[in-house]
Amino acid sequence: MNILIIYAYPNTTGYTHAILNTIQQGIEQQNTVKTIDLYKENFDPVLVFNKSKRRRDMQFDKETAVYREQISWADHIVFIFPIWWGGMPAILKGFIDKVFSKGFAYSYKGLFPIGLLTGKSAWIITTEDAPKVYKTLFQQDYGTVLKKQVLRMSGIKKVKHFSFSSLKNSNEKQRQVFLNKLFTRSSKLTA
Repeated sequence: MNILIIYAYPNTTGYTHAILNTIQQGIEQQNTVKTIDLYKENFDPVLVFNKSKRRRDMQFDKETAVYREQISWADHIVFIFPIWWGGMPAILKGFIDKVFSKGFAYSYKGLFPIGLLTGKSAWIITTEDAPKVYKTLFQQDYGTVLKKQVLRMSGIKKVKHFSFSSLKNSNEKQRQVFLNKLFTRSSKLTA
């Protein structure tokens, strides 16, 4: 299976980076894997619209063509990122705004969106310092927004979401249990 990892975290020694390493070790055993590390690649998340860069032409943008090609190539997409201020990192939001464009990821039939990335599946893995109860009662989880709004609208219906809440209050054993769970699941990802 062709698996694309889209990773958005700037610290190469943090727990979210340990998640990336764990996932890569698990899936590389039986699959073809590519990783987009948005911070390492210095991805520019800023949208620019002017006379030469129009929103309706984003599906043809040369700057993001390589990312559209990788998404088209992938059978399964894994998103790994922390939840900051109830949302995904700005670099990932900008990536979605620029790459998951109309004409590439979705179109419209009358008033209704039609997903163009059908036949793919996805896995969202998020970390956050907030306790799960806080997330449930007070803030919207952007992992869920990504699943229900962006990916579903793009035609990706089979999406799993794993979240590690209360990261700052967790101990080493709890973190290792979550990594083990991720490794087991990732090593079972095959066509």
